[in-house]
Amino acid sequence: MRLYTKTGDKGETSLIGGRVRKDDVRVETYGTIDELNSFVGVAAAEALKHRELEELAGMLMEIQQELFDCGSDLAYAKQGTPFKMNEEPGLRIEQWIDRYIAEAPEITRFILPGGSLAASQLHVCRTICRRAERRAVTLSGKHDVNEHVVIYLNRLSDFFFAAARVANAKLNVPDIEYVRSAEVFRKSRSKEENRNK
Repeated sequence: MRLYTKTGDKGETSLIGGRVRKDDVRVETYGTIDELNSFVGVAAAEALKHRELEELAGMLMEIQQELFDCGSDLAYAKQGTPFKMNEEPGLRIEQWIDRYIAEAPEITRFILPGGSLAASQLHVCRTICRRAERRAVTLSGKHDVNEHVVIYLNRLSDFFFAAARVANAKLNVPDIEYVRSAEVFRKSRSKEENRNK
């Protein structure tokens, strides 16, 4: 099997349903998702080095499968093609976010990407995911797309933020606060305060 076909030498590539320029917004969108998937693979490989992050590594590998589904759905230029993504993955990501928010230390200020290597890699995933979401929104303004992909990308970037904070916590590495930040997040009320509310 040859990796090169020479069919794209004139700056075009094939989609399911036709050929487009390689800088077409659809190609840019699923290409950014592919880029994200690569960085998720790096983050998963780092997480596997730490016993405390083995479960997170499993989550990341599941996310990789779903990102491939997202890219596949966005590569369809032909109408009426059945999609792979539905609402279930996004709902599961929401559950993971809620769980990780509860596990991470409270914050009152903005934090910077960093701390442990594992958390830093997850922050890279977060920023690329935001870009993938922006590209998907641009694409949806020009073509019909699977709305579940856009929703999934939106939830996924929040998951990467929550996962980065949990990774730092589990590895006993503090988050890096933005030193010029005011206290922008309120601490949650204690159980006693909630009872007296």
